Amino acid sequence: MLFLVVALLLFGAVLGAVAHAPLTFSVAAGLVIAVWLAVFAVRERHGRRRGTSAH
Repeated sequence: MLFLVVALLLFGAVLGAVAHAPLTFSVAAGLVIAVWLAVFAVRERHGRRRGTSAH
């Protein structure tokens, strides 16, 4: 439960920072995060197909 409270507080701080950042910076940061997540998803899917595990 404490983890959830801390996560929500950090989420609020990030949203507050984004609200005061220029729109171009917010869009660029969003694109970087989206590409990072897409690369992660592709690597995970590729790794699971080959039957390898990180654990």
